[in-house]
Parts: sequence; structure tokens; C-alpha cells
Amino acid sequence: MSASETPAGAAPPPDGTAAAAAADPAALGFHMPAEWEPHERTWMGWPQRPDNWRDNASHAQKAFVDVASAISQFEPVTVCANEEQVAAAREALPPHISVVCIPQDDAWFRDTGPTFVVKDQPGGGRTVAGVDWQFNAWGGLEGGLYASWERDDAVAGTILQMEGAQRFPCPIVMEGGSIHVDGQGTLLTTEECLLNMNRNPQLSREQIEDWLRHMLGVQKIIWLPKGLVGDDDTNGHIDNFACFAAPGVVLLAWTDDESDPQHAISKEAFEILSNTTDAQGRKLQASPHAEADCVLPGSKPRVAGERMAASYANCYICNGGVVVPAFGGEAAEADARAVEVLKGAFPDRKVVSVQSREILLGGGNIHCITQQQPKGAA
Repeated sequence: MSASETPAGAAPPPDGTAAAAAADPAALGFHMPAEWEPHERTWMGWPQRPDNWRDNASHAQKAFVDVASAISQFEPVTVCANEEQVAAAREALPPHISVVCIPQDDAWFRDTGPTFVVKDQPGGGRTVAGVDWQFNAWGGLEGGLYASWERDDAVAGTILQMEGAQRFPCPIVMEGGSIHVDGQGTLLTTEECLLNMNRNPQLSREQIEDWLRHMLGVQKIIWLPKGLVGDDDTNGHIDNFACFAAPGVVLLAWTDDESDPQHAISKEAFEILSNTTDAQGRKLQASPHAEADCVLPGSKPRVAGERMAASYANCYICNGGVVVPAFGGEAAEADARAVEVLKGAFPDRKVVSVQSREILLGGGNIHCITQQQPKGAA
């Protein structure tokens, strides 16, 4: 079974918590919009951890500046830093990019920031609110990446409070990078991540689906078995493997090398996507595109020659633009091909390539460090 739709008379989220009774965004008319819908701004963090970023994050901070600068061509950007790093971030970033103090353990705002949802108003415009998931550093004590994540777990609530937006707390562990939506009722994810026992071992697949439907207003959930080979840090986040490019269109990381372990995974995902429909009944169009198989040293305990999860699917769609990772060096030709593929997928947007090896070394890429806030009232 690769996809699941809301059955008639579907049960509400599993009870037993105050949040289950108090927060049901879908019942209130909220849903998660597609990434290509208009943004109010982009939120980003500021890298600092010496156990995750080499040379006291100096190289990663430059990469974050480059990403923020690229996005700021298209929409406002707010960068959040720990108190002791606010001055450094302000000095490093262009003056038109906002800098605020928000305590954080690390800078992966796709996963720690709020998942914004919207409610369309009859007279036009939207009410913007946010889902505040539980965060456990991608696995808690069973495979998580650090032992203390309290500050990261508070990031979403802090942003929503700053924006005066309604907060929908959710008691299940979830990360924004583990889901992609088309804004029309369809959600894409991986079993490798959402069904991992280090997230919500007490919940069945059906219960997780219930939470997604009620918190995000989706009707159909498409499950891919696995994500990108080498994406062990997040247990196969979907945003490193596949993304919606338009209603009914999915971009999928791909390799033609049949000896590569990614080939079988991507082929299986392609077959699933090609043989299912979205929430609106459209047959999905899956568009394979090449990934860059980068082998790079890292500041985390990386073994020389270790394969890393470098993928162009980890791009970010913003107002009028698409910001795509570039890896340079041996991947330069692949970088150029990826830009051409994305120009074809997003003909009405400007595709901007940003060197992001340093972000990759930390365990993610451009989509992982960004979080869009949808535009609200007109």
C-alpha cells in the first residue's frame, strides 16, 4: 500500500492528550499551502555548534549568508541567532536581511520552525497559523544527533508568538523536512522516516496519518518506502529525495547507474508515483532528475570516502525564484544540468544556484535550513 485517502467518517486524531482535544486545524478550515504559493517571508537559523560545523561554523555561516542573500532577491528573510551570535550574524548579513535573537541548538529551521497553515477568508486574504510539532533531534536517545534539544523544540512556538499567529501544538514527533504537500490535499513522505521507531513508536501508521490529516488538512498521503541513500541523519527525509514542483508533478532524485544502491530505491519510488493519483484524482507525473553523488569530508565524524546525501531535490521555492544547491568540483557538470532541469520545471521562476557544500557537511541542504511563512491577509 503506497497511498492512503481519508475514509468516510474518519476518526479524529488519537486521544489521550489535551492537544488532541484542543487543536484540530483542519476542522477549523486550515490547511498547509504548497511551497510555491506566495510567501510573507523566509525564516532561517544561524549555525554555531562546533560538533556539527567545522572551524566554529565559519564556513557554514558564509554559506548561510549566501543562501539568505539569494532568497532575499525574491522575498524578505529573517535570520535567527543565539544571543551570543546576533552581532556576528548582523555583521555578516546584508542590511536588508533582518536578524533577531531566538535561542536554538542548531540551525535546521525546516525541522524546528513552525509548519505554517492557512485559512482562506471569504473576502480574500488568508489567516496564517502554525503547527508546533514535538522535536527530538531526529531520533531522541535512539539515534538522535545531540543529547539536548530543548531550545530547538521551542523555536516554532517562539516564531509564532513573534508573528502573533495562532499556535497549534501537536504531541507527536515530526519534522518539516519529512513532508511535502501540493496545497491541494496531497502529502508526500517516506516510511523510512515517519515509521521509524525513534519518532513515535506508540503510533501506528494509520494513527500518524490521522494526525497529518487533522493538523495539515490533507486528504491523501503517498508513502515512498525510503529516501536518499546516505541520509542517515534524518532517516530519509522526503525533502532530500522528492518534491512537488506543481499540482500533479513530482521531481525525484535519480541515477541511471544500476549498480548504485540509489537506483533501485528511486526506481521503486518512480513506479509508486507513476501509478497513483493525487487528492484531486490527477495521475501523478514523476520527473526523475540526476543527483550529485558527492563524496566529501565533514566536520561530523565522517569517514574519508563516505557517501553523502547530496541532492538537488533539496531546493527551495520562493516568490518568483528557486534556490538550488550546487556542489562544485567534481559535481560542476551535474550542477549545471540541475539548473536546466529546474528551469524546465519552473518556467516562470528564476533559478539561482548557491554553493552549499558546507551545509551538506552539516547534514542537510538549502531546503533544510529554510522555512516559508505564507502570505496572510491581502
